[in-house]
Amino acid sequence: MMTKDSADDLDPAPLLPLTPAVFGILMALADGEKHGYGIMKAVAADTEETLQMGPGTLYGTLDRMLRAKLIVESEGPRETSAHRERRRYYRATDFGQRVVRAEVRRLEQAVALARRKKLTLRPSLPLR
Repeated sequence: MMTKDSADDLDPAPLLPLTPAVFGILMALADGEKHGYGIMKAVAADTEETLQMGPGTLYGTLDRMLRAKLIVESEGPRETSAHRERRRYYRATDFGQRVVRAEVRRLEQAVALARRKKLTLRPSLPLR
């Protein structure tokens, strides 16, 4: 298991840009831990159904994210349903949260540039 100190030493930059699947999963987990099917549903809802992952994509991506220390398996909520023993829950690590924030900053910069070049439908908003 990774210690907090070793996670603090990891740099998000080499992982950017994130794939749509990794970004979607980290965004879904920003609301808290979820099991695989819950992640799939959250990603689809968050993207207005434009990103729908099948089980192969989801679990392959989750496996890579576990190895990259972006997420960890978690206990999940205490539930008594018959599905509880089969469900694997995931949560973003501190490093995973830093990575998704870095990606959001990268995307904000890209959108700001697109606005300056008048490539968006919305006018540029003043910077504060």
